[in-house]
Amino acid sequence: MQAEAYRADQQERYWQAVQENDVRMNGVFVYAVKSTGIYCLPSCPSRLPRREHVAFFAGPEDAERAGFRPCRRCQPKRESAESEHIALVKRLCAYIQEHLEEPLTLSDLSEQAHMSPFHLQRVFKRVMGITPYQYVEASRMRYLKDRLKDGEQVTTALYEAGFSSPSRLYERSAAQMGMSPVVYSNGGKGMTISYTLVSSPLGRLLVAATERGICEVRIGENDEELLAGLRADYEAAQMQKDNVVLTEWVTVLLRHLEGQQPDLHLPVDVQATAFQWKVWKELLKIPYGETRSYGEIARALGDPKKARAVANACASNPVALVIPCHRVVRNNGAPGGYRWGIKRKQQLLDQERHHKDV
Repeated sequence: MQAEAYRADQQERYWQAVQENDVRMNGVFVYAVKSTGIYCLPSCPSRLPRREHVAFFAGPEDAERAGFRPCRRCQPKRESAESEHIALVKRLCAYIQEHLEEPLTLSDLSEQAHMSPFHLQRVFKRVMGITPYQYVEASRMRYLKDRLKDGEQVTTALYEAGFSSPSRLYERSAAQMGMSPVVYSNGGKGMTISYTLVSSPLGRLLVAATERGICEVRIGENDEELLAGLRADYEAAQMQKDNVVLTEWVTVLLRHLEGQQPDLHLPVDVQATAFQWKVWKELLKIPYGETRSYGEIARALGDPKKARAVANACASNPVALVIPCHRVVRNNGAPGGYRWGIKRKQQLLDQERHHKDV
């Protein structure tokens, strides 16, 4: 469909998108430049053409039928293929959500996608950041949690979520729920969380733990606010202040903040999705005193386009310092966001660099 077939107001919207290099319009249309014979994506960073030389098309196929060739810079044909893969994975995710009670093997999913299991595995992981199997398991855990929160019996919920046996459910929940399904279904009721509050170089430090490990580390100025945040996360759990049992772990964290103990090897007991765990494991690989960009972490996970998802996983990290999300910065070296304030993040980075060089 050429420009002449579009309404004047639609052409103006498309031209505005080209002027602004609007990436959101990629996949909606391509524009061709009559003076060069090339067609591009709306987000193409090439020099802006003159308006009278531009024609709009619904996609690469239409542009090529009109005699235009693809831009080598923005590669609109590859972007189009990627959009098709994204659409396919979205459809497959919807299928998974509707058939969680079924086995859902890679072979079954590849039949739905009309591609080989090997190809599906690669495409799915590139788009989602995790494998189809990991997505299925994470979806089942999420479904299970929702059913338990609604008061459904554990036995009924686990089979509805697609778990073949109670033992398999508990095996998965230990890694992803941070507490048993029965306890989770009651909002943490019956669960005991010990906590302590101490002063640190970053301000007041709250450390909370279950019997299996540290479940939360918070940094701030006000003890009441820190404690209120912990209670909001575990609203039905029993809270007890403990300045004795947690002393060893708190001492390690304080020594770490003072540069006396670069490496932390503390047990954690946290909830996470499969993708969050993958990101956090990469963070643990970053050496003391060094940083990585969100893009570098995404590339290490096999998908450079997941930088924003990496940033979200860093922001959701409940155990600051233990999992060093402060060591992830923007591509230009700027600190970027930090749940406990950019000033504290910069202080941590400066301190680590200083003690590394000493």
